[in-house]
Amino acid sequence: MAASQTRRGTTAEAPDWAETTEQQVLDAALKLVADEGWTSRLATRAGAACGLSASETELLLPHGPADLAALFVRRHDRQALAALSKVDPKTLKIRERIARGVEARLEAAAADAVASLRCAGYLALPPNIALGTRLAWASADMIWRWAGDTATDENHYSKRALLAGILVPALSLRLTAGREAALAFTDRRIENVMAFEKWKATTKLKPSKFLDEAAQALGKMRYS
Repeated sequence: MAASQTRRGTTAEAPDWAETTEQQVLDAALKLVADEGWTSRLATRAGAACGLSASETELLLPHGPADLAALFVRRHDRQALAALSKVDPKTLKIRERIARGVEARLEAAAADAVASLRCAGYLALPPNIALGTRLAWASADMIWRWAGDTATDENHYSKRALLAGILVPALSLRLTAGREAALAFTDRRIENVMAFEKWKATTKLKPSKFLDEAAQALGKMRYS
């Protein structure tokens, strides 16, 4: 059904059309990304492949490649969570839960390796770093929630900031150096998350100062 036809229907139909069509456009984009890269042209061509005009594609994805990136990363989050649903986190130590969560997230991205590399490169561009940070935070939040984290104080934020700082370089390693290198890196870095409370107590680090330093660490990993 054409976009214009559906939009003339009931308002209850619109979200269903939008959500379904977004995923169809994303599927089309993944087939084109090796040639197009993660670009505005990718969004336009993917929309056309789904029978959308350029204006309809722009209405669906007003931010073009940025919207595609968000859809892509969130799809991997859902896939990772689906894989994790087969595991009872209560049977694992907290360190093991986080390791399992990171592994599931890395494997979801690795299943779309070419597109994941292109998307990561797009999100690493200076204009897109804020979006990439928000998406990494959401992925970390998904893992912590699955692991059973219920913190509502500053720990809620610090845990996610640290884990996001692990996910980003771990994903890069998974896509470029392989699974073993990524998991070895993850194992080494998870200690940072698990030891945070002890570290904070020892250094008397305030949450605001921690978040500033976490942001600086993420920047260093991006440009190192």
